[in-house]
Amino acid sequence: MPQPVKPLPPEDLEHVLEHTRPHWELLRGKRLFVTGATGFFGMWLLETFAFANAQLNLGAELVGLTRDSEGFRAKAPHLLKDSAITLHQGDARNFEFPEGKFSHVIHAGTTSSAPVPPREMLETVFQGTTHTLDFAVSVGVKRFLFISSGAVYGKQSSEMTHIPESYTGGPDTMDLASAYGEGKRVGELLCSIFNKEYGIETIIARCFAFVGPHLPLDAHFAIGNFIRDAMAGKPIQIKGDGTPYRSYLYAADLAIWLWTMLIKGRSGVAYNVGSPDSFPIGQIAHTVDQNMEFPQGIEIKEKPTHGKAASLYIPKVNLAEETLGLVKPICLPEAVRRTVSWNL
Repeated sequence: MPQPVKPLPPEDLEHVLEHTRPHWELLRGKRLFVTGATGFFGMWLLETFAFANAQLNLGAELVGLTRDSEGFRAKAPHLLKDSAITLHQGDARNFEFPEGKFSHVIHAGTTSSAPVPPREMLETVFQGTTHTLDFAVSVGVKRFLFISSGAVYGKQSSEMTHIPESYTGGPDTMDLASAYGEGKRVGELLCSIFNKEYGIETIIARCFAFVGPHLPLDAHFAIGNFIRDAMAGKPIQIKGDGTPYRSYLYAADLAIWLWTMLIKGRSGVAYNVGSPDSFPIGQIAHTVDQNMEFPQGIEIKEKPTHGKAASLYIPKVNLAEETLGLVKPICLPEAVRRTVSWNL
């Protein structure tokens, strides 16, 4: 059974509410359904919902889908003290539809945090998205936010500094590692089909990389692994050569972006979600190391190959900034500081 986690820092909850306050009126008295409620995204969505709901006296309700309700009760007892939040046991692929009407759905039920065989990954995304969309139709949902991924673009060209939503590249279908990205592409297409056939307003959030409380430290997220190493009092291990460029959006800003997209995003539109500010992985590791009380340094396993272009995974976010007014106010060093502080 998992150990209880700390609530999110008040400064983060207040930050989210400050930047989303005008939008919450459209959720007053509404009933929401969120899949993947116990994951990284789900925890942030539930905690920020609970805070806004209480602060603004919205009278809204949220039902969170989880495959392990008992585990969630042990992990986040502070959330289940809130009568506005209830759990619904089940798998996104085949859960029994909860009774009653719902106005909004956020489908965050498939993550990339655990290693899954390619076929299972592809089937899980396809079946989970289809089943959740079927549920939305059956209960009269008006707006549906699909948590997609920057993986839908495939490998970023070294000649492209930032990937725009208009880029029509895709994952390599001969590479089994593409199952996640290809699954998300199919999920996006399903949203378009349901939008056309049933009139559900579907919004796509193509999410890139993030850092913050609740981020798994033992998965394949590089910055999470760096924080794990540093907290253990060990040198940070970089398995590659430290040259790939990555960008990280702090999770409180992620919550701001997702709530804004659910409430104000244009139906039938895909938005990149992430930070446009990129750094080499080696520099990111250094930032983590310097936020520890006793820095232990960094160990880079491989030497850079002369003339080899650096790997990139960086979103262009002009669409979200210009049409929804979204910004990235928390910089990477501060994001790392808050994440380390919460984990410690």
